[in-house]
Amino acid sequence: MTISELLQYCMKKPGAEQSVHSDWKATQIKVADVLFAMVKEVEGRPATSLKTSPELAELLRQQHSDVRPSKHLNKAHWSTVYLDGTLPDSQIYYLVDASWEQALTLIPEETRKSILGE
Repeated sequence: MTISELLQYCMKKPGAEQSVHSDWKATQIKVADVLFAMVKEVEGRPATSLKTSPELAELLRQQHSDVRPSKHLNKAHWSTVYLDGTLPDSQIYYLVDASWEQALTLIPEETRKSILGE
C-alpha cells in the first residue's frame, strides 16, 4: 500500500479533513478536529499512525514487526503501521475504520449526527 492509497481511503470517510503537522512533517487526518490517522515516512518507509484499544495495539505489536508504538503519540493507544510491510492491506483498512470510529465517539453527538447524515 502507498501513502497516496491510504490518504485516498481516509479522505473517503465522512467528515475527514486533511492538514499538515509541520513539526512532524506528517499529514494529519481528522474528523471534527479529532485525529484518527497520521501519515508520513518513518525510517524511509511509508507509514501511518492509528488509534486502537491498548489490548489490540499490544496484540498487533506482538504479531507483526511492522507495527510499533507511535513515537509522538500516546503509545498505549497509537501504533505506527508500516504500509509496505507484512500487515495485509485489508487489515490496515480495518484499523483505519476502527480509528475513525473511535474518533467519532469523542465528538459531540450533534456534530457526529451531522457528519453521519442522521
